[in-house]
Amino acid sequence: MPRLEESVGSEAFRSIDRMREALAAQTTGGLSPASLALAFFDWSIHLASAPGKRLELVDKASRKTIRLLSHVAAAGAHSGTPPCIEPLPGDYRFRAEGWRKQPYSFWAQAFLLNQQWWHNVTHEVPGIMPHHEDVVSFAARQLLDIFSPSNNPFTNPEVVEKTIETGGANFIQGGQNWLEDINRLATGQPPVGTELFQVGKDVAVTPGKVVYRNHLIELIQYAPTTETVLAEPVLIVPAWIMKYYILDLSPQNSLVRYLVGRGHTVFCISWLNPTADDRDLTMDDYRRLGIMAAVDAVGAIVPDRKIHATGYCLGGTLLSIATAAMARAGDDRLASVTLFAAQTDFTEPGELALFIDHSQMHFLESMMWNRGYLSADQMAGAFSLLRTNDLVWSRLVHDYLMGERTPMVDLMAWNADSTRMPYKMHAEYLQRLYLNNELAAGRFMVDGRPAALQNIRAPMFVVGTERDHVAPWRSVYKIHYLTDTDVTFVLTSGGHNAGIVSEPGHQRRRFRVALKRTADPCLGADEWAAAAVSKDGSWWVDWADWLATHSAPEPVPPPALRSAEKDYAPIEDAPGTYVFQR
Repeated sequence: MPRLEESVGSEAFRSIDRMREALAAQTTGGLSPASLALAFFDWSIHLASAPGKRLELVDKASRKTIRLLSHVAAAGAHSGTPPCIEPLPGDYRFRAEGWRKQPYSFWAQAFLLNQQWWHNVTHEVPGIMPHHEDVVSFAARQLLDIFSPSNNPFTNPEVVEKTIETGGANFIQGGQNWLEDINRLATGQPPVGTELFQVGKDVAVTPGKVVYRNHLIELIQYAPTTETVLAEPVLIVPAWIMKYYILDLSPQNSLVRYLVGRGHTVFCISWLNPTADDRDLTMDDYRRLGIMAAVDAVGAIVPDRKIHATGYCLGGTLLSIATAAMARAGDDRLASVTLFAAQTDFTEPGELALFIDHSQMHFLESMMWNRGYLSADQMAGAFSLLRTNDLVWSRLVHDYLMGERTPMVDLMAWNADSTRMPYKMHAEYLQRLYLNNELAAGRFMVDGRPAALQNIRAPMFVVGTERDHVAPWRSVYKIHYLTDTDVTFVLTSGGHNAGIVSEPGHQRRRFRVALKRTADPCLGADEWAAAAVSKDGSWWVDWADWLATHSAPEPVPPPALRSAEKDYAPIEDAPGTYVFQR
């Protein structure tokens, strides 16, 4: 009898299955038909077996119809009649004044009531698995959005007004915009306007040197701008799913430049954009050749000083693993740990979980096995599905129906500069963290030992964002339940990217912050939000003050952009070479 952990199958036969699924993925956009079918069958079977639920839906449909007709009658008698239903928070499709007038108001109200009814149809069906409920609800929402009156040129008052104003020229210009976008997509060119934000010229322009390079990373050390600096350097670990310069965008919103200006010595990792040749890179390779190699380099350039380690998104998750492994080994080179929108517990990972179950995971792994990596367009498609109103339909209306162009900004240009994910690493990441939740369970092994977050003693500064679809703030908040150290938690306005790029002076920014010491009782996420101190402005200021508080009190002369060790001599100017890889 084979041991349980051994495979009982043959790799040759498994390869046939993988090839079939890789071919199927080319026609399904990477979505597993089996996963979608399982969700639909689970929902439909349980709905068919629930006569009470079906009667309730009939009752709700009747009451919504009466509600809509009553509203139409009232609106016919009084033009100022308020709507009978308001859009959900964050839904801005019907905010224009034209939607208050008939017949557009009727179409919008009917759509919103129908949307609400379908929410009832797909939720609280007795016996359905929660994951399948989420998938069916998500699919229903996507289908409904196709038929939104805001996406129809004949039922959108803004488009109708624009058409009358321009004599239909908006459609001609919109058609030209569509043809240009299709041509750029077919030829692999970036979106219109990205040429205004060239790396090294317009973005990623903070002066510095690449002081270390291996196969996986370039380490950038930024030039000081103050006569003295805080003794402890800052090491930034961005996610390899993104180019590092989201933290060094334009000079006015560069977090790197801000830290340098506050007297910090800043180092930042720039990751390799992997190809099919890198298919066998693992998560541990990213830990060893990425974070640990960078820690060694920073320690050699700034000797005898601890490091303020900072990780963003997936980089923060890997940093927490590396920190836990260091703590287990008695390695105390870190002065503090900061995590930006990074999860350590994946039981509630947000809407991304819609695309991650065992069936979808097998399908995705077959795709990556075939190509050696997960391509940037496949990841971009998944993220676009999570926010179709913002990233798909609003663009269709604005660029193609209205005939206008959405102005390009630095954050949008950075988002178009995407990267790939190596096969083995990404499969391991999804399996071990998303599906098995090994890190939170204390089962994530590093060098044969569990990387237990409870071993971390360095103080932590953790940032969550209110509208994060990738790392929901309540999931990020669970770091409180997993560590035995002081945790300062910040909840900032904005989403996964815009909430982090939140420079001082940015209008309408706000955040909440609170410190939980090791001995303090642990609050639930909503309790914390109610009790935390609310502030206007950027959280960057509080973080920089926190770093200073956890640094040596006496400033020191800036370290040289080199080390006595030949391995850490300057190689080239920032932003280096890896950031230009396509």
